Amino acid sequence: MLDSTLQDIRELFSRRGIRCTKQREEIYSALAASKSHPTAEELYGTVRQSQPGLSLATIYNTLEVFTRRGLCRRLPGNPAGPGGPCRFDADLSDHLHVVTSDGKVCDVPTDLGDEVLAHLPRDLMTKIERRMGVTLDRVSIEFIAAEPGGGRGLWPGPDDMAD
Repeated sequence: MLDSTLQDIRELFSRRGIRCTKQREEIYSALAASKSHPTAEELYGTVRQSQPGLSLATIYNTLEVFTRRGLCRRLPGNPAGPGGPCRFDADLSDHLHVVTSDGKVCDVPTDLGDEVLAHLPRDLMTKIERRMGVTLDRVSIEFIAAEPGGGRGLWPGPDDMAD
């Protein structure tokens, strides 16, 4: 649904019980086309070009509706630094993210993300469900990147193994 036509968006809204307005269509279209996981403010800057009367409050309210109705997911503020605004992602497929030190969010390439998810021990997931009395619906994994040149990484390289 990321390459959505206007008709696709209208059908999606109808299936999710969302009242269709020109502003909502524009907001969803911009969000679905974005690869940058925009903040509400960034999305406002994009959509305002075609909808000059649009308010930032409308963006926030619409993103809340989209999140509640399952059209996008809210990604928490920058876990790599001192908070920051939430970002939004219309790609609801199972995928992983890298969060950079400046708060940008990037998708991990699908093949690498699939490899990470394939290595999650199923028995451990079952233990989590049993011990916590929950049913896991999905897994969300974020990798936090160090500033360029600012960290050694999580795992030692071959040079770090030698005594």
